[in-house]
Amino acid sequence: MTAERLDVDDLLADPATRIIVCCGAGGVGKTTTAAALGLRAAEKHGRRTVVLTIDPARRLAQSMGLSELDNTPRQVKGIDGESGGELHAMMLDMKRTFDEVVQQHTTPQRASEIFANPFYQAMSSTFSGTQEYMAMEKLGQLRSTDEWDLIVVDTPPSRSALDFLDAPARLSRFLDGRMLRLLTSPARTGGRSMFSLVTASFGLFSRTVQKILGAQLLTDLSGFVAALDSMFGGFRHRADETYRILQDPQTAFLLVAAPERDAVREAAYFAERLVAERMPLAGLVLNRMHRAEADSLSAERSETAAAALDAAGEQEMTADALRVHASLVRQIRREMTVAATFTDAFPGVPAVSVTAQPADVHDVDGLRTIGALLA
Repeated sequence: MTAERLDVDDLLADPATRIIVCCGAGGVGKTTTAAALGLRAAEKHGRRTVVLTIDPARRLAQSMGLSELDNTPRQVKGIDGESGGELHAMMLDMKRTFDEVVQQHTTPQRASEIFANPFYQAMSSTFSGTQEYMAMEKLGQLRSTDEWDLIVVDTPPSRSALDFLDAPARLSRFLDGRMLRLLTSPARTGGRSMFSLVTASFGLFSRTVQKILGAQLLTDLSGFVAALDSMFGGFRHRADETYRILQDPQTAFLLVAAPERDAVREAAYFAERLVAERMPLAGLVLNRMHRAEADSLSAERSETAAAALDAAGEQEMTADALRVHASLVRQIRREMTVAATFTDAFPGVPAVSVTAQPADVHDVDGLRTIGALLA
């Protein structure tokens, strides 16, 4: 790589850095990177840190020695607290977060009506986009308390992480849309049912919608929208505010990739989007890069020497070692070529490489090792 080196310790130590968002394709070590960053911030730089994962694979809990994670930050034990830092971790529970938002911004009676609505039950658990919007809500909650010196966010694979960025704008479009005004109109016209209103006003349209969706779904949807009507402005305001926080210099986006074409292509795709959205892109982390101890010995010389030993019938193990070295050198070349497709396209984005480890990271000691390699 020819890009400027990313100084991870400077980033973690800077009190102006309040949020780090780790983005990348699936399977590139993004969760491990987020956890290692959080651990190093706590142990080396004395920061009270929370790592929020939106990835439901639960790898974060395993790597931190926790039996499980939930919607409430849990303190990670076994952390060197000499510097005064702490490490906490949590995993987004989108339904619980949605429930908390409803409870915080409406009356107990109205909250009970919303929780009992079948449309709300479906939307808060399974609807596409709800997870990303609730991630924005949770990030906003964590940031607003000023309890944390640093929040590290581990997002889902990158195309889903783009949904994380798009959630506020999508919500605003929904709130301002014609269909929403239609659905909320019963509550604003004396409480007439959605179906009655639509039937009286639109005739054929209502029969078509009823045939496709069913009258009960329309009733549930109308009740859900009417119940949430007073909260919509708050949803939009908080989403827009969190989006502004993501654009602020206090936030740093880190792209995480492995030296594979698809992963680097995803990182480049995300970088383009971040630049277009004026999001603060701090750098690229290239995980699982290989290196050779005898890097001055080329693959060609190794293979020539191995062939000479074979011909002489001598030192079979040495010849095998030379061939392994030649294969490793070629792999390193391929990885550097793949990495260059990103660094050449984004020469102003600093980068750091992390050497491939002999085994997956499953504990705090492993996270310390990754943190040291990052720094």
